[in-house]
Amino acid sequence: MGTGEIAIPSLKWLLGPGSNDFFVAGVYTQPDKKVGRKQILTPPEIKVIAEQHGIPVFQPETFRKNEQALAELKALQPDIAVVMAYGQILPQSVIDAPNLACVNLHASLLPRHRGASPIQAAIRDGDAESGITLMHIVKALDAGDMILKSVIPIEPTDTGGSLHDKLAELGPGLLAEGLPLLASDSAPREPQDETAVTVIGKLSREDGRIDWNRPADQIELLIRAYDPWPGTHTTFESEDGKIRQIKIFPHCSTGGSTDQNPGTILSSDNQLIIACGNGSSLILEGHLQLEGRKRLPVGEFLRGFEGNAGDSFS
Repeated sequence: MGTGEIAIPSLKWLLGPGSNDFFVAGVYTQPDKKVGRKQILTPPEIKVIAEQHGIPVFQPETFRKNEQALAELKALQPDIAVVMAYGQILPQSVIDAPNLACVNLHASLLPRHRGASPIQAAIRDGDAESGITLMHIVKALDAGDMILKSVIPIEPTDTGGSLHDKLAELGPGLLAEGLPLLASDSAPREPQDETAVTVIGKLSREDGRIDWNRPADQIELLIRAYDPWPGTHTTFESEDGKIRQIKIFPHCSTGGSTDQNPGTILSSDNQLIIACGNGSSLILEGHLQLEGRKRLPVGEFLRGFEGNAGDSFS
């Protein structure tokens, strides 16, 4: 059961030669969605891969009060349900349907970062490492007993996108180790420490608005964490009085101390340096994009930028 791209390596492993002991009875994913300006109805990549391998695909909008969907699931007689980035909260009837276990591959080191955006949260909060947790599913959010973990360091250059891709590649290894243990009823079960739980919600574009009152090191983490989604942005008042949005892309670094108000442009010559909270400053070194224009490296962006030292981002 999966929809997000992070689940693709795990599905491919299950369908490949490395998992000959296991038969994929069916694949569940979210319904096809209209995408792009032309609103073309597009299937999830998970569905495309499954159909290429002749695996039955099911796309119920919800399992709740959906007797037909539950009957279809039970008819498959699954021993184990593997869930990763499915995008639905499973009712107890679905959790109980497999003969042996209903498990989830969650993209954090539980109990830290339960919820919808664990990858971004790990970078944003300055964690030294991240990973995937194979866990039993219960009705409470990401609260089930843990089976196995796979851990990787978070590099200083990692973005939400790069960490996502690294974590995706951990799924097959956890399944290769965990599924035989589940099949033989010898898998470990470690309850989560409820005193160490953090919970993070679903992100929106508004979460990417930069608050320059925050220290520069926190803003640097935020810019990396929210790339590519939901992205980060600020606003600037142009000479004609219009408020224009500027998208900010990695990478950046912390600069020297300053007594200027947060958001003040300290330099816009060869570098774009912005005053931040606690007397800190941030050097934007990646790409910028003024609304209605194309994305440019900072150097090129500055050649056509109206802002000068002393002006402010809001």
